[in-house]
Amino acid sequence: MKNKLRVGILGASGMVGQRFISLLQNHPWFTVVCVAASDKSAGKIYSKAVKGRWTQKEPIPETVAILPVYSIEKDIDIISQKSDFVFSAFDAEKDFIRKIEEDYASRGLPVVSNNSAHRWTLDVPMIIPEINPQHLDIIPIQKKNHGWNTGFIIVKPNCSIQSYVPILSAWKRFEPQEVVVSTYQAISGAGKTFKTWPEIVDNCIPYISGEEEKSEKEPSKIWGKIKIDKFVLTNIPKISANCIRVPVSDGHMAAINVRFAKKVSKEKLIESLNNFKNPLDKLDLPSTPKQFLTYFEEDNRPQTRLDRDLENGMCISVGRIRKDTVLDWKCVALSHNTIRGAAGGSILNAELLFEEGYIIPKM
Repeated sequence: MKNKLRVGILGASGMVGQRFISLLQNHPWFTVVCVAASDKSAGKIYSKAVKGRWTQKEPIPETVAILPVYSIEKDIDIISQKSDFVFSAFDAEKDFIRKIEEDYASRGLPVVSNNSAHRWTLDVPMIIPEINPQHLDIIPIQKKNHGWNTGFIIVKPNCSIQSYVPILSAWKRFEPQEVVVSTYQAISGAGKTFKTWPEIVDNCIPYISGEEEKSEKEPSKIWGKIKIDKFVLTNIPKISANCIRVPVSDGHMAAINVRFAKKVSKEKLIESLNNFKNPLDKLDLPSTPKQFLTYFEEDNRPQTRLDRDLENGMCISVGRIRKDTVLDWKCVALSHNTIRGAAGGSILNAELLFEEGYIIPKM
């Protein structure tokens, strides 16, 4: 691509914002031109703003290290002029996030959000690109509702559901009815490292605020349908979730128990994973994993350290499919929470939006 799209990152100093910067280095379609954060960081050079707080393995890209940090709220006009679209990953009260994201969209910028604030807005699609790309069809309705020309908002779902919604989608023809899922979630999901959160070492915390509700409800929108001008949610399967914080740096693991309406064998379940028809395969997007779902035959896989980085962190890995004595079948799955579940998933959303003509360069 000769002229790359110019990207702004809202919340660039946080852990997910840093992951965006790391993943976008040398991206073939996108280049970071604006970084924005709270007023506390605004006015500093980016490398100074994150000094002592950079969490990525790779150093800060030189082209980003020298960028000035803008204020998310006060410098909207500057960021809007410099950027073709923005990624939203800043932490704030939900009402404030909604307002800011709408302010950017009203200035003509597509907003690709990692935040939860707009996940239940009636005309905002919540996208896992391999599962529900057809939900982008509501964007023209959203733009019409607001009187926006080129601006709009899309969101990605919570990181906790990335490990099991794709699997259940692959098993849709067997009609999952009831699901009990327990997620064992990495500390990076809380924006923490072992250095900043020593209390988590040798410890598990059986409560993550709001996580179980998100895990149970958000799939109903992912699997829902657009009817006229809003989403109609699905109420099947019913999902019961337990969400536990565990002493792992990156990677959310899920233990999944399922009851199906149709009888199905282990062989058919594995076959459905291996033969999953990925609608993105025909598009050749830069971040699309070659193998979206990977099944392990070994009893001790997937493992967090071994498998979270499969396909550059964009693959969902599955193992231990076996009979369940209460429901029908159970398995274990794994996804990288800050790549597939956060920044990488949002970048893939932006690639899909560009390919489908929703994001266009201003110049």
